[in-house]
Amino acid sequence: MNEEFRDLILTTVLAVLLGLILSGLMLLFLDKDPIEAFTILFTSLFRDKYTFGDIFVKATPLIFTGLAFALPYKANLFNIGAQGQFYIGAVISAAASLALQEKMPGFLVLVIVFVLVVIGGGLWGGFVGLVKARYKTNEFLVSMMSTYVALNFMDYLLRTVLKETKGEYPQTNPLNKTVWLPKLISGTRLHWGFVLAILAAVGIWILLYKTPLGFRIRAVGFNSEAAKLAGINASKIYLTVFFLSGALAALAGFSEVNGMQHMLVQGFNPNVGSEGLGIAILANANPLGIIFAAILFGILRVGGLVMSQMANVPSSIIELMQGFVMIFVILSYAVRSKLASDREKNRLRKGAEK
Repeated sequence: MNEEFRDLILTTVLAVLLGLILSGLMLLFLDKDPIEAFTILFTSLFRDKYTFGDIFVKATPLIFTGLAFALPYKANLFNIGAQGQFYIGAVISAAASLALQEKMPGFLVLVIVFVLVVIGGGLWGGFVGLVKARYKTNEFLVSMMSTYVALNFMDYLLRTVLKETKGEYPQTNPLNKTVWLPKLISGTRLHWGFVLAILAAVGIWILLYKTPLGFRIRAVGFNSEAAKLAGINASKIYLTVFFLSGALAALAGFSEVNGMQHMLVQGFNPNVGSEGLGIAILANANPLGIIFAAILFGILRVGGLVMSQMANVPSSIIELMQGFVMIFVILSYAVRSKLASDREKNRLRKGAEK
């Protein structure tokens, strides 16, 4: 086991434990027994297949948004707009499904919607890459501000052309069952979107580590100026990674609308982008690691909900627990960076002494 991998494992485990311990201390302030509460949290996950399946349901959009941050990060770019790209994908999914569900078979509708979501989300994310490549703008700020544009665009549509027939609520009409993503396991809410997310993670890993394009992406991330001298077009890399990133985040919207919600509701799932960022950091931006990190967050969500019901604690403890874990995860990244920097300095010092 190399030192960097050891640091990743140790700091990640420590971050999760510290997050849970701090959450336990908050439970003490509520006069609740944290040991009893956490026992309920972890044992409840296996009480029936419906609850167990929900772990992977919750993990599905988080895998997509985690990948949406991790891919640009490998090129030393920061996509903070996954939430907005998620909403764009949700809007396209709902609008296209409602428009086509009565006109063609459900499977064909799902294929068409999938393609439209990839293109639409890719173009939305690609805009960030375009202005970065052409005008040297700060992709952090552009991607972050694009989220507010996407949110307000969705709200506008839900109050106008996409508003449900009765006109009472800012939401769409329900989708026909023919355009729902099929269930993966009967008796649960787990759908084929989870398999799609796993395939996306594996595909991004192959792209990054087994293809020439992936090598160029990582080369630009390591040193963009040196990559340019080696003949790598950094501008094309910016466009490519943000297009793919936007498409990935938009697919989270597709999986939620066609797989879970079966309609588009104003302001739903407002934290999927920020949680994806934390998951990517937890996994050290490794696409395969993101799968396991997202499942961990799925466990916290599902187990936390059951814990709040059975242990009679406020439901807000779920967000509090996730927030503590995410804070320590981000701090663990800083610790790993410091350890890696110190090791490199020691190597250089020893080399100079020889």
